[in-house]
Amino acid sequence: MSESGGCRATLLPALGDPTSQRLANGAELVSLVLPDAPLVCLDFWCRAGSVFETPAESGMAHFLEHMVFKGSDHLSPGEFDLRVEALGGSSNAATGFDDVHYHVLINPEAAPDALDLLLELVLSPRLEAESFAMERQVVLEELAQSEDQPEEVALQRLLELACPGHPYSLPILGRRQALEGHDPAAMAAFHQRLYGGGRCLLALSGAVDPALLERAGGGVLSTLAPCADPCPLPALEVRPGQHRLELPRLEAARLLLAWWQPPARDLEAVMGADLATTVLAEGRRSRLVERLREDLRLVESIDLDLHSMECGSLALLEAVCAPEELPAVRAAIQAVWEEVMERPLDAREWERARRLVSNSFRFGLESASGVAGLIGSCRLWGRPSDLAAPLEMMERWTPDRLRREALASLDPRRACVLEAVPR
Repeated sequence: MSESGGCRATLLPALGDPTSQRLANGAELVSLVLPDAPLVCLDFWCRAGSVFETPAESGMAHFLEHMVFKGSDHLSPGEFDLRVEALGGSSNAATGFDDVHYHVLINPEAAPDALDLLLELVLSPRLEAESFAMERQVVLEELAQSEDQPEEVALQRLLELACPGHPYSLPILGRRQALEGHDPAAMAAFHQRLYGGGRCLLALSGAVDPALLERAGGGVLSTLAPCADPCPLPALEVRPGQHRLELPRLEAARLLLAWWQPPARDLEAVMGADLATTVLAEGRRSRLVERLREDLRLVESIDLDLHSMECGSLALLEAVCAPEELPAVRAAIQAVWEEVMERPLDAREWERARRLVSNSFRFGLESASGVAGLIGSCRLWGRPSDLAAPLEMMERWTPDRLRREALASLDPRRACVLEAVPR
């Protein structure tokens, strides 16, 4: 066994390497057999998230996800869910900034039928006018609920201030005026433009039979017309600044900070960012949680999350506190960051961060759904689909390098800052 193969076996001893197949039309199949898995996950991915919408198409990607489940050329509204449930399976979908995916978790014997149902539903949506009008009201109500949550309003405002003009600053749910103007013809054009060969991928994991792969490669996925990629994705930039927002019904003040982080394709840098955010705010022994919540008792909670995305990633911090404590909270955050930069991480802190990041990654691979999601997303965007790659990249980081690069990028003075306070 090669040295790199031995490293992979050590990092993820129970998993092999995914296999992939590109069809003549550019669509792709990626699969990983999990010998001990009792189920099969079918995960259809498409580069059709909200980042690809024109201004007039605001909210179209998410609205289309809803409409997909309203039937197809051969499936009546609700029939897909009924038939998948009758087969003993479950289904779901999600729309993000970059992509959308639809997945089914099913027992192996029923996987061929579930595969046909999934591809029929996603690739041939009916978009019937009456269902369209009814589902528009569902989407508008979802938007209204989001706009009625002051915490959600504050986060959306932070994105608008941090990345003005970028699609990531816009709500995935869309703008009300645009949603009210959408019609089935425009949605059909959106689907035709983005759901085509070269932009779509089917990931399968679990108890995958070779016959299932053959069925997937020879079915409707192979008949998709090729479609050209649109213009390159716009690079993300974060604009530093200081902002304040008063919100009715906000129960406590929120201090929100946003930093630019490397795009998902820069896997090594993303793993460094993951380690850095873990050092600062993952668990009671992390620097910010221990200082601000446990010792000083300045905050009810403080979280720092890394959102890895294709145009560029975001590190988002949220501290919940009393309004009068905001100056002290900001000063304490700055002090903690300066201490991290002045003194090396000790061995115990470094090992704790590495263990938390690696365990979180491994826990995500304990199910067929987690594996299909990872290999599907990675392959869709041309990232390494080798499951051990993130852990291998993490091994390249040292405590000193982490301070010089990843932690240095989280200087509070370089963040976009929003203080949200009750009105």
